[in-house]
Amino acid sequence: MELTTTRWDVQVFLSEKDGTTHAEARLSSSRREHLSGTGTARLSPEDHVDVAEIGYELATARALMDLGERLRHVAQADIEALAQY
Repeated sequence: MELTTTRWDVQVFLSEKDGTTHAEARLSSSRREHLSGTGTARLSPEDHVDVAEIGYELATARALMDLGERLRHVAQADIEALAQY
């Protein structure tokens, strides 16, 4: 049995303004143009120090979870479409 490898790329775009970090995770595959998910993280007023890296991590994690959920919905729709044949 021959091993087949397919590559999908995910790019994460980050921006930060006024204590809020926004992330967009974009999935590119040969099958579709792109699918994306978003996530945000906010600096709490109780935080004594602003560590940008933590905001990036949280926003990115949330964007990837959103992207994963959207991809799961696409897969479910594909399965349902195939079941109609």
